[in-house]
Amino acid sequence: MPIPARRVAIASVSSAIALVAVAACGGGSSTASSASTGSADKLTAAPAAQRLSGVCPKTVVVQADWEPEAEHGPLYNLVGPGYTVDSQHKRVTGPLVIDGKDTGVKIQIRAGGSAIGYQSVASQMYVDKSITLGMVTTDAAIAAAAKQPVTAVEALMKKSPQVLMWDPATHPDWKTVADIGKSNAKIVYVDGSTYGAMLVAKGLIKKSQLDGSYDGAPARFVADPSIAQQGFATAEPYIYQHEVTAWKKPVKYQLLSDVGYNVYPESLSVRSGEVKQLSPCLKKLVPIFQQSAVDFAGAPSSTVGLITGLVKKYNDSWVYSQGTGEFAAKQMVKLGILGNEADGSIGSFDMKRVASALATFTPLIAQSGAKIPAGLTAADLATDEFIDTSIGMK
Repeated sequence: MPIPARRVAIASVSSAIALVAVAACGGGSSTASSASTGSADKLTAAPAAQRLSGVCPKTVVVQADWEPEAEHGPLYNLVGPGYTVDSQHKRVTGPLVIDGKDTGVKIQIRAGGSAIGYQSVASQMYVDKSITLGMVTTDAAIAAAAKQPVTAVEALMKKSPQVLMWDPATHPDWKTVADIGKSNAKIVYVDGSTYGAMLVAKGLIKKSQLDGSYDGAPARFVADPSIAQQGFATAEPYIYQHEVTAWKKPVKYQLLSDVGYNVYPESLSVRSGEVKQLSPCLKKLVPIFQQSAVDFAGAPSSTVGLITGLVKKYNDSWVYSQGTGEFAAKQMVKLGILGNEADGSIGSFDMKRVASALATFTPLIAQSGAKIPAGLTAADLATDEFIDTSIGMK
């Protein structure tokens, strides 16, 4: 997968199937540098219900699926003062804090993408057992289930921000993905992404329209606005209008979650065989994740500042502005990407929807060559066991 100028599809079948063992990112020399905005020594202890010392690892390690971005805001929101940044390995470590109070353990968030050689998060979790949780989208979990099974314990987002986008001036008649399918326009996307096969299977687009050459850069779209292109509702609409100097105008799009891409994106997942072992920790930790999501949705700016600061310190090909992050945080709430499930809680799973995603994507992933375990169930992929149903956005 090429290094993108913008995030490309992470949960593609091609990357999820490529379960190549590589050396773990842990160990070796570090170029950690202090990037604290305060002292951890001044933190007040969290109440007993939120104290994680003794039940969780001393450092809760979370493997992200991509570089720092606002979609991961509920996690970065937990990083307290006194944190350190390891620019070499692209990770941040600090006190795990909720509502300004110290839970007694640290959190370490590791970047994905180039930091793990663009391999799948599930694969990295089995290469490096120091990882406590990883961000794994439902279709990627299905693809990994035979060799690297993971179980989601909290939904980082309620639905996917993935979209197909187009130029409204060139295509004023397009309102939906189905309208794109009625044309012969090329749809530029990352080859192997499961939603492409899904859209073809549903008859919404034609297979001949798919062009798997998307590399994340805006040049193709700017040069040829007759195409449709993959993107994220949380990024491209802002970036193209405000930051792509050769464009500087609106784009239109439709969320793929509206047309059957019903996965839970980037769900916080553990190795399936460790659910029982981690249960005492997860019973306290998952509600903290939930509360952090509520807190981030209500006041995202400082966390977005942390995210953009990390991007600068990591100093790789990834570029992410405060404006993009602020837009993403608001857009997630506006579009229901970050929000409550039907039960009124945030971070929970609709298990019927997980089962539906399993039924939809299993044959599509199998067609691409992945071996899917016989009898794989929704309960293997996700659990609500640790969700506090009283925590939700008001």
